[in-house]
Amino acid sequence: MPSITSVDDQRYVKALSHPLRVRILGILEEQPASPVELSQVLDATLGTISYHVRQLNELGLLELVRETPRRGAIEHHYRAKPRPKSGGATWDSVSVIAKQAVIGAELAQTTEVATRAAGVGGFDGDHARLERLRLSLDAKGAEQLSKAVAKLVDEAHKIQESSTRRSGANGSRTETALVAMLFDAVGAPDPSAGRPEPTQKPRKPRKRS
Repeated sequence: MPSITSVDDQRYVKALSHPLRVRILGILEEQPASPVELSQVLDATLGTISYHVRQLNELGLLELVRETPRRGAIEHHYRAKPRPKSGGATWDSVSVIAKQAVIGAELAQTTEVATRAAGVGGFDGDHARLERLRLSLDAKGAEQLSKAVAKLVDEAHKIQESSTRRSGANGSRTETALVAMLFDAVGAPDPSAGRPEPTQKPRKPRKRS
C-alpha cells in the first residue's frame, strides 16, 4: 500500500478518527512496540489494541520492524511511518474535516507526551524550555515568524543528525521532545476590552403598597 503523503488522504482521516489509534501512533512514533507492549502501556485489552494496530497497518501508517518468538507465537513489533504534518503552502486547500482530525491528534499527542514528562522531571534540566507568547503581528510579521519556526525545525533535524554521528548508534543520549506551534489566537479573551457598558440603567424595583 502506498504511503500517505497528504493530510486529505481519507485513510489518514480515518486513522485519526479514534482516540486510541491516535495514542498508539504517538507511542510508535517515539519507539517500536508490539501490541502486547502497547496493551500494557495503554491499559487496554490485547484484542482491542491488536485490532487498532491492524487497522493502522492496513491504512499504511505502520511498518513491521522485527518479529520475536514468544512461547510458540510470533510477537510483531511496529513503528510509525513518517506522516504528513499540518501547515505549509498547501494547508489552505485541505478540507475542514482533515484539518480538525490532524490538529486534534497533534494536540492530544503533545499534551500526553508533555504531561508524562512533567510528572517524572522532564522539565527539570537546564536545557528545558517552556515559553508561550502572545504577539500582535501584521501580515509580513506573521510570514516572518512562520519562516522562523520552519527554520528552527530544520535546524533541529540537523542537530539530531550531528548528535547521531558523534555518539553513534549505541552512544549515550537524552531523549528530547521539541514542540513548535504557530497559530492565530482566535477566540482568545482580550483583557483590554473590559466589560461592556449596559445600554440601559437597571430599573429600581417598585415598592408594594
